[in-house]
Amino acid sequence: MNKSYHGLIQFSTFEERFEYLKLNGAVAAITFGYDRYLNQMLYQSREWKRLRHDVIFRDEGCDLGIPDREIHSQILIHHITPITLESIEYGDDCVFDMENLITTTKATHNAIHYGDSSLLVRLPEKRRQHDTCLWHR
Repeated sequence: MNKSYHGLIQFSTFEERFEYLKLNGAVAAITFGYDRYLNQMLYQSREWKRLRHDVIFRDEGCDLGIPDREIHSQILIHHITPITLESIEYGDDCVFDMENLITTTKATHNAIHYGDSSLLVRLPEKRRQHDTCLWHR
């Protein structure tokens, strides 16, 4: 099943979007180690930096594009369909396709790759009337 940004935004909640994206595996080791220089070349390129800006703008700086999940720390851009060294070397369209990109935090990015929802940052529960009053529970 090919996943995409337009497929992702059909889900309205953060949890649903996480479930859609999670990979249930380890971060692709093939893109790290001695070949990491290719990743660094990609992420330092003018084309990537311009595209990264466009993705953040589209997603309004929010984790998985969810409006109440503004990112106030380092922003990562996640490839919805993971890229490989070959994708980078051969300039595959999926590397620079906005349909394959979404704004995330580091915690969300790791949770997606490892398929581990315990890594996600949870929002505080909504306050309710009398929630701090012991005799009104």
